[in-house]
Amino acid sequence: MTPADLADAVLAAVRAAVDSGDLDVAVPGDVKVERPKNREHGDYATSLPLQLAKPARRPPREVAETIAKPLRETPGVASVDIAGPGFLNITLEPGAQGELARTVVAADEDYGRTSTMAGQRINLEFVSANPTGPVHIGAVRWAAVGDALARVLTASGAEVTREYYFNDAGSQIDRFGRSLMAAAQDKPTPEDGYAGAYIDDIAKQIVASRPDIFDRGDEAAQQQFRAAGVDLMFAEIRDSLADFGVTFDVYFNEKELHEKGELDAALERLRSHGHVFEEDGAVWLRTTTFGDDRDRVLVRTGGEPTYFLADCAYYLDKRERGFDRCIYLLGADHHGYVGRLRAVAACFGDDPDRTLEVLIGQLVNLVRDGEPVRMSKRAGDYVALVDMVDAIGADAARYALARYSSDSPIDLDLDLWTRHTNDNPVYYVQYAHARVASLLRNASELAIPLGDPDAFRPELLGHDREGDLLGALGEFPRVVATAAELREPHRVARYLEELAGTYHRFYDVCRVLPRGDEETTDLHRARLWLVEATRVVLRNGLALLGVSAPERM
Repeated sequence: MTPADLADAVLAAVRAAVDSGDLDVAVPGDVKVERPKNREHGDYATSLPLQLAKPARRPPREVAETIAKPLRETPGVASVDIAGPGFLNITLEPGAQGELARTVVAADEDYGRTSTMAGQRINLEFVSANPTGPVHIGAVRWAAVGDALARVLTASGAEVTREYYFNDAGSQIDRFGRSLMAAAQDKPTPEDGYAGAYIDDIAKQIVASRPDIFDRGDEAAQQQFRAAGVDLMFAEIRDSLADFGVTFDVYFNEKELHEKGELDAALERLRSHGHVFEEDGAVWLRTTTFGDDRDRVLVRTGGEPTYFLADCAYYLDKRERGFDRCIYLLGADHHGYVGRLRAVAACFGDDPDRTLEVLIGQLVNLVRDGEPVRMSKRAGDYVALVDMVDAIGADAARYALARYSSDSPIDLDLDLWTRHTNDNPVYYVQYAHARVASLLRNASELAIPLGDPDAFRPELLGHDREGDLLGALGEFPRVVATAAELREPHRVARYLEELAGTYHRFYDVCRVLPRGDEETTDLHRARLWLVEATRVVLRNGLALLGVSAPERM
């Protein structure tokens, strides 16, 4: 019996009490059942009676007893006790709890997937760094978190499009082009330009492919450096992200908005909603109506559209592509975008609580021996993606960056994340999977297969440590659904660490394979099913973080 099955059983008990006239309430749509911290309180607990007491106009313990009566008749439920002000503590029969192992193994890669977000079309935009330099550590955090978030949203039934937004125009790109040309001419970096060995590398590539680049004068040369440099830099960005296991469904260039006339269309749409006004020769959007700290300029006095108008057009473009919800993952210096983007949605007539989310990621610092690390000569004065991967590996980097709530700054100790010890969280979880894989290989070598599912005897899994492990496995779908709902993929990482610890404690006291000439029993086989179920969940959980599940370590 899975937690979801038990939740359904609790609701069925409520429905039975209502149908019999013993309880006068509306049957809720769902109910939460959780593993109690103290196993003496049963296998699962629910506070539903406390929630129903007020509408039922009865004391919570009376409501609890009314629900407990039909619940006790549910197959697989051993006992239902009432505790405290009105909690239901539920103990399952060993067979009912052990049955979960068969469920997990049968579901395999689908275990942990739910339909809690089915029908939602989500546009998830993250990283979105302009092609003026390698992906730096702040964007790397969003690469890891954004990709993990896309995975848990998809696992919860949502249709997710990963999108990267960039522009190859504007002052940043102009400075980039001037920096490349200066490097090619062996001149100092412009005062407002970009520095780092990568500038020299790209400049050399451009000159090698266009040896006559200066023949038409500096202005023409700068345009060529600008265009070719953007192409080379963006190709490197995509390649480095792909090596990190992060790819995008859509690479959206801001110039598409200009070329398709979408800025003008967005402006007219905003006018039609009555939120545009003119002042001092400029065109403004009255975003203060919807909580922004000040109104925003859409078109400057000289007739030049602002980046903000492009932001408006981009949001409208996403909505017109059919996305129900647009999620933006932005860096720590983008707090001001929250209010203005919400105002944009409202100005278009949308409810920003339903169609828009802005998640702000905090800073990441790399440390070694307690001191900040600045190790990128190639990228100038910041740490790049390739530096972090070179230092600790892609798996450790992804896990480390996705393990913490994105709204908290983090200090990553490079020494910790390269250790092959249990205090390294990613090693601890991957080692648990490798340990499981080793045991399963040993079983295969001993010619002890899982066997026919119909011969599996779940009622034999009655040891406390077996119960702990089954309970942890049963929590996985709820953890994934919660991570998706709250946009917190770090919950998956923390869950995996708890599961790994639970498995190690089980392994230490529950002999899975027979010793020597000992006969293989049904208990050995039942435990082998439990081990295989653990392998499935560890692998599926690591996959949600984009981290490998090694067979050997």
